[in-house]
Amino acid sequence: MTTEHARQSQPAVGHSRRRFLTAAGGAVGATALGPVARAAAATPSRRRVAVLGGGVSGLSAAHELAERGYAVTVYEYYDTLGGKARSMDVPGTAAGGRGPLPGEHGFRFFPGFYRNLPDTMRRIPFPGNAGGVHGNLRNATEELFARGSGRPDLHFPLRRVTTPPAPGDITASWIRDQVLSVLDVGTRLPAHEAAYFADRLLVHLTSCDARREGQWEKVAWWDFIRAGEMSREYQTLLGIGQTRNLVATRAEVASTRTVGRVIIEALILWGLLSRGLDGDADIDRVLNAPTSEAWIDPWEAHLRSLGVEFVTGTQVLEVGYEGGQVTGVRVAARDGGHERTVTADHCVSAMPVEHARATWGRALRAADPQLGRCDALKTDWMTGVMFYLRTPTPVVHGHINCLDSPWSVTAVGQAQFWDVRDFSRDYGDGRAHDCLSAIISEWDKPGILYGKTAKECTRDEIVAELWAQLKDGLNEAGKTTLRDEDRLGWFMDPAVTGLGGPDPHNREQLLIHPTGTLYHRPSARTAIPNFFLAGDYVRTDVDLATMEGANESARRAVNALLDADRSDAERCRVWELYRPPEMEPLKRIDEVRYRLGLPNTFDLG
Repeated sequence: MTTEHARQSQPAVGHSRRRFLTAAGGAVGATALGPVARAAAATPSRRRVAVLGGGVSGLSAAHELAERGYAVTVYEYYDTLGGKARSMDVPGTAAGGRGPLPGEHGFRFFPGFYRNLPDTMRRIPFPGNAGGVHGNLRNATEELFARGSGRPDLHFPLRRVTTPPAPGDITASWIRDQVLSVLDVGTRLPAHEAAYFADRLLVHLTSCDARREGQWEKVAWWDFIRAGEMSREYQTLLGIGQTRNLVATRAEVASTRTVGRVIIEALILWGLLSRGLDGDADIDRVLNAPTSEAWIDPWEAHLRSLGVEFVTGTQVLEVGYEGGQVTGVRVAARDGGHERTVTADHCVSAMPVEHARATWGRALRAADPQLGRCDALKTDWMTGVMFYLRTPTPVVHGHINCLDSPWSVTAVGQAQFWDVRDFSRDYGDGRAHDCLSAIISEWDKPGILYGKTAKECTRDEIVAELWAQLKDGLNEAGKTTLRDEDRLGWFMDPAVTGLGGPDPHNREQLLIHPTGTLYHRPSARTAIPNFFLAGDYVRTDVDLATMEGANESARRAVNALLDADRSDAERCRVWELYRPPEMEPLKRIDEVRYRLGLPNTFDLG
């Protein structure tokens, strides 16, 4: 059940749900076309598009293009679609008519402020769901900030307020009072530290866009909240816990613009106040089944019904450029064989930045300098381990953030959200009754068992160390949540190789957001008229490396392609992060102050 024998292959169809999807996907997709897709199907375009990458951004681009009548071919490195979001079968675990145990790169979650990706999910048919695969989302109702060494845990409810503040009720002083109230009830921060953080939050909330991009993008979150001058509790809760544990970037270097705008404002503050959310969503949501079953497999079936073709097991070697445009893409089988050049009218590069930029040759880079600037973008490791347990272990109805863990561990008990009466009935050999999915965000600090970093550990040592850190956070005095005898097996993405050796490698890393990152991120539209970029590294409004950012970037890439084609097709709608109208007058004042070289009104140092 470990990953030494993990494989990356087409999803098995032995599982009853997958077999149903395979049988029903085409028919359901054919009856669920929206008005744009119906018009495209009636008058199909002959224009061909090569989409490089079959992750969330590539599938999103393929979806929008196919609905508008383009002939789309997706080229994907793995044998399955979905990129880091996909599920992987744990080899050798299916028995007794059950499907194999599901493994994933790390748990997926869908914050309520996502609106672009949910719109796509509503347009992916799913049997029995009027709202498509969007109907497979389930609200998580709380978050546990687990503390080690006998410290009291922090429980935060994540449901939206039932009676949100009326328009005009939200003022700067009201927000400050609410933040102070939450910090007073939910933490043990000294009063003066809580007050200072509330004041810093007001500074960011009332900063104009120019100040955010010109000033706060250059300031690390750690410095913005003066974490270095505060207590260890302040640093852990408001620095490390909001950056390293959530987005794999260190508070000491993370951009204040990104952390403040997306995590603190969109995810937490406006989410709690029920502003800018997707329909009736709460702050946090997860899927009701393994990701590929609940989302990726039906997505693939629907795209095939729209005529999208998939070429898997294919490595992109180079995007060819000559005469002012992309002339073809050199590809090969994943093992390096059968090299060839594929052509299309347009090309959308939808691979992660660390793989995409390796395919951009000198001539292509010379044609658009923003491609070269992508070399400055940084990635880091954020990979999970799935533990299969003999006993149902629903620790909390939502995510777990082990604040004091040296490896910045987060986790979620998944089976409690899945629409199966008994996990053991549908997966594995019948012994596993639950799945605890944990993610390591810090791979370069020593652990508590071996005194080694995660990268220095072997796979078995990582599993033992991660389990120990989970127990340290969850097993309190007089209460044992995780027991060694309950741990049946585990899975880690085989994209992580060489652990414990001189050259550990992770093919599936995550874009991180140090200060200045924004200035190096490219737009979806390039200077090459038939070449477009999609991926969570592309400059989007959501800014953060997320599935929402990947989907938004794909919409922007498709819109740029439609413009280049002078198409009369409807453009993709792009949702941007919520902007509270109550803050706009203060932001206009700040814009004047910023132009005059003055600090923000609330910035008292």
